[in-house]
Amino acid sequence: MSTNIVTQEHIDDIFKHSEIKVQTVFDKTTVVSAKLPNGFVIVESTGCVDPANYSEEIGKEICIERIKNKIWELEGYLLQDKLA
Repeated sequence: MSTNIVTQEHIDDIFKHSEIKVQTVFDKTTVVSAKLPNGFVIVESTGCVDPANYSEEIGKEICIERIKNKIWELEGYLLQDKLA
């Protein structure tokens, strides 16, 4: 991380070095767990009402975007703490 900015490259690097697990639950819910390099774990889920409309791949993409957004938040808080 640069001294006073969080960059897309920094977020991508954190995500690239994270351990990702994808799981389907009850035939209609996707659960994605990401263990970040610092050991912190983020869990996101998405699902649908009818299992006939379920797609694990779409659920995974949605969850990964949510996880990346959470990494942005966490890195922003970390930067704010370092600068304060």
